[in-house]
Amino acid sequence: MTTTATQLQTIATLWPDLDNALGDRTQHAWPPPQLRSYLDALSHHDPTDAAALRALERSPDQLGTRPVPVNLRIMDTMRAVEAALHETADQIASARQDPDDTFRNHPHRWHFTGTRPGAAWTALWLSARAEGRFWPGRALTEPQERHLGHVAREALHRVETALDLAHGTRELSPNHTCQCGGRIVITGGAGDQPTARCRSCGAWWTERGVVAA
Repeated sequence: MTTTATQLQTIATLWPDLDNALGDRTQHAWPPPQLRSYLDALSHHDPTDAAALRALERSPDQLGTRPVPVNLRIMDTMRAVEAALHETADQIASARQDPDDTFRNHPHRWHFTGTRPGAAWTALWLSARAEGRFWPGRALTEPQERHLGHVAREALHRVETALDLAHGTRELSPNHTCQCGGRIVITGGAGDQPTARCRSCGAWWTERGVVAA
């Protein structure tokens, strides 16, 4: 099984988790929930900066802080991924699918009209194309394989990030620096212990407090 096929199958497997998370109305700007306790650790090193970061996260200007009927972050991810998968399937079918009516009712035929299949089904359809399984069409060209691989990687990254399954690193804006003036980098996700580190003085915080300063 190719890496692309595996990634697409993983998207299909994780899609029900996105559906479940869609009803979670708790909206979070960066950092994800597992990293939020780093703010408490920062307060031991620089209370002013920690307070500023908390204020930023609670600002009504942040999309995720407003009470909404669904989790907009999850919804945006689902829409973007589904659109990318549909567009890719359309492109592949348009270029490689046999137009012969003999295969019109073939179960693996991609249909451009009628109700669009869901993202999970589309991901599995694309996975089958990546594996070269039989369908009423020709095998993908190398450029098409590369494009499908890129779409699969980006889509899976979006899904894993939305579900906080991906490892992430983010440098805070210049408005929120260490007391030495250095930029702060936060890292975590994918089960890793969340940390925050100053690029200049090397101060390092974890959920348990300041490790080094």
